Amino acid sequence: MYFEYYFLGIILIPAIILAIYAQLKVQSNYNKYIKIKTEKNLTANEVASLILNAADINDVTLEQVSGELTDHYDSKKLKIGISEKNFNSTSVASIGIVAHECGHAIQHASNYFPLKLRHLVISVYNLASKLLMPIILIGLVFDFLLLINGIAKIFLIAGIVVFGISLILNLVTLPVEFNASRRALKILKESEILNQEELKMAKKVLSSAALTYVAAFLYSLLNFLRFVLIFARHRDN
Repeated sequence: MYFEYYFLGIILIPAIILAIYAQLKVQSNYNKYIKIKTEKNLTANEVASLILNAADINDVTLEQVSGELTDHYDSKKLKIGISEKNFNSTSVASIGIVAHECGHAIQHASNYFPLKLRHLVISVYNLASKLLMPIILIGLVFDFLLLINGIAKIFLIAGIVVFGISLILNLVTLPVEFNASRRALKILKESEILNQEELKMAKKVLSSAALTYVAAFLYSLLNFLRFVLIFARHRDN
């Protein structure tokens, strides 16, 4: 069983390749369009304020955070973290990314169901991971060192549960992220913050970022299948 677990890791290769490609694409587009300043010459921080005000969202704060591409929306603290490279930038890339995070804030304010569902699944996944990951490790020890297959099946069941929840989480994340990007591009277009050419550039940045979530979903799907295949082979032993 232990050997099969690692041997079947080969099915993860497509997801790993896609994840590497997506990350390279994100970095490439970001590095390219961070150099292109917008015609309106508004900073990402200013754009975020305009979008939030237009959406009548007054309880979300903006905060500069360290790191590159660390931009995020914190629904608990009602805060949009803008990475230091983007905060005062007037580039197409920075404005596209910040508008995306504003899209999450608007989702939260409008009680967007997939976002609420994602928060619920995250809570369940965090709990399951804390409870079941030690069981997975113990199962590996029993199977590889002590060769007790019956006990090692606990490892498989725990793995199926953990990666099954992870699969659901990554599946729910897809519409949340795609919707935030659609909202961002629509706002940037309707408010004329970006012109048509700049919108195309921003879309490339957001599309490459979305691909990283597709890769995460594929990875969790293949990992889940790996555990199911091993369990199916050993359930009668």
